[in-house]
Amino acid sequence: MPNNQFKKGELYSFITGKASTAIARRLQKKFNAAGLNLTIEQWSVLYHLWKQDGISQQELCNATFRDKPSITRLVDNLEKLQLVKRVPSSSDRRMNMVYLTKQAQKLQEETMSLAEHTLNEALEGVPTDRVDICKEVLQIVYDNLK
Repeated sequence: MPNNQFKKGELYSFITGKASTAIARRLQKKFNAAGLNLTIEQWSVLYHLWKQDGISQQELCNATFRDKPSITRLVDNLEKLQLVKRVPSSSDRRMNMVYLTKQAQKLQEETMSLAEHTLNEALEGVPTDRVDICKEVLQIVYDNLK
């Protein structure tokens, strides 16, 4: 028996991005107001490189849930902004490793602070136990479909 207690489409539209889109829009506005020439999509790539610098484009695809053409375009644009550089892999010439530049490393603190502030705004008034339940439910949904 299905466990769908929502009107048709209501849960789907929420899970597929209603809240995520609102958070991304708010964060983009904050980036723009701070004079940062950076999109949310580019920031998500930098975020994963801040966690682990020098990973392959395929690893970036996996980490960001984007396809190869999207990651290639994002890395191309980040290279033009001099925020990342591609370095051929020493073990496989067909593969490029993506590294942060010093300029990108300097952006980490400011952009992470803006992201944290945005999430705090988004979660204002939401009890911690409800946030934990939400994370747990969305993890189950993800695990069921991966």
